[in-house]
Amino acid sequence: MKKQTTMIAISLATSLMMAGCAQKSEEASNVKKESKVEAKINLDSEINNYRDFVVSQTEEFVSNTQKFVDAINAGNMAEAKRLYPISRSYYERIEPVAESFGDLDPKIDAREGDVPANEWTGFHKIEQVIWVQNTTKGLEKYTDQLMKDANYLRAKVETAEIDPVLFVTGPVELLNEVSSSKVTGEEERYSHTDLADFAANVEGSDKIVQLLSEKLKAKDADLASTIETRFNDLMTTLNTYKKGDQYVDYKQLKEDEVKKLAQQVDALAEPISQVGSTLGVK
Repeated sequence: MKKQTTMIAISLATSLMMAGCAQKSEEASNVKKESKVEAKINLDSEINNYRDFVVSQTEEFVSNTQKFVDAINAGNMAEAKRLYPISRSYYERIEPVAESFGDLDPKIDAREGDVPANEWTGFHKIEQVIWVQNTTKGLEKYTDQLMKDANYLRAKVETAEIDPVLFVTGPVELLNEVSSSKVTGEEERYSHTDLADFAANVEGSDKIVQLLSEKLKAKDADLASTIETRFNDLMTTLNTYKKGDQYVDYKQLKEDEVKKLAQQVDALAEPISQVGSTLGVK
């Protein structure tokens, strides 16, 4: 009888132990699930604020492009050349969104060779005529189309879909744009106003990071600090080439100056590329 009682006790203890392990396993599983839920960050507020920024930049883009077009139509070459990089800067700051309209971006921003010659319109077609042919005449077809496209962009950004992935990858995409076409001087091959585009891309990248700053600091304060420092370093360098509201001709920069800018862009892009994974957005 004693032996039987002992066996029952052992069996009961084993059952309780197994039940306890199962419960702990279930609790651990629940903790993991909760952790995953907590890791999924909500960026609705930041995205809405970014949309407001994009809309305001697009409004400025339309307004300043109209001034640029008016100067061309009035035959005021000096004013047209002054306004060209200013009007473009508003577009360059919001390129992650502007480029999402695949049918519209080439009409506004295509370079020579990007599209068939008979379809080439937009800023760079006008740039070529003004700087290479040194005239403002015969551009009505292109200035009219540019204003139509600018106004259409303004209408479309109001309801543009900005998902979290597009949002958090926007900063590094803008810096990739700098590396691929601004640093090389390919973007503004006739006017050499590349530094204005360069700065606008960096400013657009910085805007998104600023909107993400609070949540990024909560996840990784060191990463946020590194990004801020490198943004400031890059903008300090860029500002040495600025006179009033204009940047110097890109061709004036020496090889070592271009190299320094390229290195600073790369140094900034590296920590910014970690923002998405740090925030749990992939």
